[in-house]
Formats: sequence, structure tokens, C-alpha cells
Amino acid sequence: MFLGLITLGVTILSLFGMIKEMKRKNVFGAGFAFVSVAVFGWFSVRTLFAVIFTGGGGVVA
Repeated sequence: MFLGLITLGVTILSLFGMIKEMKRKNVFGAGFAFVSVAVFGWFSVRTLFAVIFTGGGGVVA
């Protein structure tokens, strides 16, 4: 659960960074921020889903 919340925090910070870099018209920085949002966002959603609906971070069978 803690790992899911940490990665969710990283996702939110990356989202703010992406918006900031888009305002500066820095495509390279915005691209890296977008990739970070996509990867960490997906990981946090799947981790929290596994903890909440399957009862733990174990292997889903």
C-alpha cells in the first residue's frame, strides 16, 4: 500500500512538471514528464488495485 501511495505522489509531481514544461514550450522536458506520468501512474493504479481488491500485494492467480 505504501509503495502505491509513493508512486501516486511521484505521478502527481510529474504531472505538475509536465504542465510547467508545456507552458515553457520545452517539448523534451514535457515528453519525459509524460512518460513518467504514464509509467508511474499505471504502476500506482495497478498496485493500489491489487492491494484493495485482492487483499494484498501477492501474486494474483
